[in-house]
Parts: sequence; structure tokens; C-alpha cells
Amino acid sequence: MSNPVVQLDQLTRSFEQGGVRIDVLRGVNLTINPGEIVALLGPSGSGKSTLLQAVGLLEGGFGGKIIINGHDASAMASDERTAMRRDHIGFVYQFHHLLPDFNAEENVVMPQLVADVSRGDAADRAQELLTALGLSERLDHKPSQLSGGEQQRVAVARALANRPALVLADEPTGNLDEGTSERVLDEFLRLVREEGSAALVATHNERLAAKMDRVVRLHEGILE
Repeated sequence: MSNPVVQLDQLTRSFEQGGVRIDVLRGVNLTINPGEIVALLGPSGSGKSTLLQAVGLLEGGFGGKIIINGHDASAMASDERTAMRRDHIGFVYQFHHLLPDFNAEENVVMPQLVADVSRGDAADRAQELLTALGLSERLDHKPSQLSGGEQQRVAVARALANRPALVLADEPTGNLDEGTSERVLDEFLRLVREEGSAALVATHNERLAAKMDRVVRLHEGILE
């Protein structure tokens, strides 16, 4: 049996604000298996983004254990965490964060070059992913020439470019209208499943969450 892609053991995160301690995450336990897509539900302010930042190794200050693809990230040095993000994790955010001066294909090529993939192989991979997302005619278009839904599709392709074991998505369709949101999420889920990645998708939308393999709920810093 394959090892879990994500294991969180008693994950905690607290902040000091005006001399008051605020517990955002209070002993979160979570396991995500290879190929599993998990919806993370919770209202605004429930700690969803903080939990994704923890799993994505984007900042320190967390208590408990974070194990990604069998590697205990809790005690890693900064450069080791950077390598772990590069090699094992893909990110999709509510806003696409594409590089405005580069076209769609180049935006998907860039993270591969950082991972030492050859430019030719990176371009082939970018074209493969963007074509799978219906953007074969938009490869040379810059973000400003793309619709919101198209921009987010490019962001999905970029997240999957390096074949990550885990994809983290923070309200990935929250900036789109309802119809476009549904279509982009369906394409995202289809492609993640085809690629065989695991995913943790933060959302407040019950209907969209129901499309995923499992739903977990974050309430006052505790996962239910």
C-alpha cells in the first residue's frame, strides 16, 4: 500500500494580536492518500488559508508534524523546504498570479525551468497541459489577452507542470462567475485525476465540494 501524500499530526498555529493569543489551528490531524482529492470547507476566517500555507510549507511558526510524501517537513531547513515545494507541491490560488509579460505557454514553462527541465521538454509539457484544458489556440496569448477562466486554466496547468504529488488550491474558482467557476473546477478535477496527483482544495462552496472524493470541515481551528 502506498504511503500517504500528506500526514498532519496535531498541527497548531497561534498569533499574538494586541497582547492576546489567537489560536488559528488547534491540533489538526489529516491524512491524504495518493490520487485523493479532498475538499476543505469552512467559512471565511476559519483558518483554511493558514492550513494550506502550513501544508505548502510557505511559512514557519507551526507546531506539530507535517509529513509530505514521506518527508518530515517540520524540522527542515529553509532551503530543504524550498526544494520540497518545487519538487512535490503545486499551487493554485484564487487569483491566477500569472507573469504578465509572458504568454500562456511560457507561464507553464517557467516552473519547469526552475526544476532543471530542458526548455524543449518544458514546452512539450506546457502544450500538453494547456491543450488538455482547451487552450491549444491560446498558447501565445499573454494573460491580459485571456478571459478570467482562461487565466485560471493556465494557473492550473502551471501547478501541474512539474507533476507534483500534491496540489493545493485556495478558493481556485472564487474569482470567477458561477458558470465559469463550475467549468474550470470540473476541468481542474479531471486533469488532477488524470495526472494522478492528490489535492487539497479550500472552498466555502458546498456544491463544488461535493464533486471531490472527501470533504473535511475546519471549525474554530479544529478539523471535523
